[in-house]
Amino acid sequence: MKIGIIADTHDNLININEAVKIFNSHKVNFVIHCGDFIAPFALNPFEMLKCDWVGVFGNNDGEKKGLLEKSEGRIKEPPYFLELGFRKIVVAHEFKDCQADIIAFGHTHEPKISKNSKMLINPGEAGGWVNGQPSLVILDLDNMQPELINF
Repeated sequence: MKIGIIADTHDNLININEAVKIFNSHKVNFVIHCGDFIAPFALNPFEMLKCDWVGVFGNNDGEKKGLLEKSEGRIKEPPYFLELGFRKIVVAHEFKDCQADIIAFGHTHEPKISKNSKMLINPGEAGGWVNGQPSLVILDLDNMQPELINF
């Protein structure tokens, strides 16, 4: 099973559309968003995903009610716990150490992937507003191989 991990899209519709294309071309089975969507209109490209998705609120998501309605309840309060491909995953905006196989988070706008007793994945910023390099991660849950994709 392959999952896509994205964060800090910050209303950049051009980059969000590109990320959706990347996820679809890699045939991911599920997408996780680690927060900072910003406004409900930024969810429109997610309707083109060929898989289901879930996300958490970030520190800049001011219009929570609109985001919750537009996402049909897919956006949760962090930390959010789920299980995919027999892996326990925690989704947060800011890093939160929890009992899990994978901790996915954003907020810093800097990509980070590390593995010790658990895998930590920060996909960086898909919005590209801070460091100018939009990125995301595709993770194969079967072999636990992450791929950082700059776009």
